[in-house]
Amino acid sequence: MSLQPGDALTTHNFGLQIDGVMVEYLQEVSGLSMEQDVIEYQQVSADGKPVVKKMPGVKKAGQCTVVRGMTQSATFNEWINQSIAGDMGSARKNASIMMMDFQNNPVKRYNLRNAWCSKVDTSGVKAGDAAALTETVTIVFEELVIE
Repeated sequence: MSLQPGDALTTHNFGLQIDGVMVEYLQEVSGLSMEQDVIEYQQVSADGKPVVKKMPGVKKAGQCTVVRGMTQSATFNEWINQSIAGDMGSARKNASIMMMDFQNNPVKRYNLRNAWCSKVDTSGVKAGDAAALTETVTIVFEELVIE
């Protein structure tokens, strides 16, 4: 059973696909946004009054941050390493952040075109601590398309 009219998605069920292959279930996603320039221009109306108009401009590239449990995901690690090494021919990938319903069926996708990793931070480690290790990865992209 999928979402019924009026149902909302939960905030805990999402993952990351790279080139159509699910590589990670994520702990957190933030900063996922789409923006474009606004062009403002002034003109004079037929009756001589000044009028201000606004039009959509160029879409802006963006970035988001994902937090994942530190795993041995070879695909994700390879993508990070290609990006940090500057191997942009291999590092630029089409990625999707997928939001899923309570039965893990994809419901909404945020498609990131020509995405690559620009930064990786690992969580702190402490002797005797029982916390899970995480990596915070900044992903930059040229275009965001929402499905």
